[in-house]
Amino acid sequence: MKRLFSVAILAVATLATLAAQAPKGWKMRVDRSASASDPDAPGDIKFIVMGTGFHATNPQAAVYWNPAGTASGVYTLKGTFTLMKPSGHTNYYGLLFGGNGLEGAQQSYSYFVVAQNGTWLIKRRDGEATSTIAPKTPSDAVTKPDATGKSTNALEVRVGADKVDFVVNGQVVHSEPKSGGLANTDGIYGIRINHLLEVHIDKFAVSK
Repeated sequence: MKRLFSVAILAVATLATLAAQAPKGWKMRVDRSASASDPDAPGDIKFIVMGTGFHATNPQAAVYWNPAGTASGVYTLKGTFTLMKPSGHTNYYGLLFGGNGLEGAQQSYSYFVVAQNGTWLIKRRDGEATSTIAPKTPSDAVTKPDATGKSTNALEVRVGADKVDFVVNGQVVHSEPKSGGLANTDGIYGIRINHLLEVHIDKFAVSK
C-alpha cells in the first residue's frame, strides 16, 4: 500500500510539473494531413515552456497562439526558431500574423515560414483553403541543418504602412504590398509548425 501511495504521489507531481510548463493562456489548433502519401505521425502534439521560450513537438501540424497576443497598424513580429532535427521530407515552420477567428470554421491568417532545404514561403489561410502569397523560394539567408542536424533561423515580419518586409537572419528576403492576401495584417499573432517536426522557439515577441 505504501508503494502504491508513493507511485500515486509521483504521478500527481509529474502532472503538476507538466501543467506548470504549459504556456499560460495559449491555444492550439491541429491541422491534420488529408494526404495518404504524406501522413501524420502517431502520438500527441506537445507545446511547452522550455527555458526562456517554447518547445513544439509536432507529429501533426498545428498553429499556436495566445488570444491576448494581437497587433495592428505598424509593427514587427519576430521569433528565433531552432529545428532540432530534419524531418524525412521538407516541412515548414515559422510565424503566423493577421489572425482572426482561429478557433472557428472561418479562421484566417497569413504565415511566413522556412524549411530545412533552405527555402522560405508565405501563404494565406482562409477557412480550409490556402493561397500562396509568395512561392517556395531558396535563399542563402536561410540556415540549413548542420552536422548535428540542427539549424537556427531568426524570422521577422515587418509590417509597415503600405508594405510588409519578410526577414530571415537580418536579411530582407521579400517585400509585399499591403493588398490582396496581405490587405489586413491586423489581428492575432502566433506560431505555425508543420507535421513531423520538433522546433524550439525563442525571442518570440512583437514591437511597434
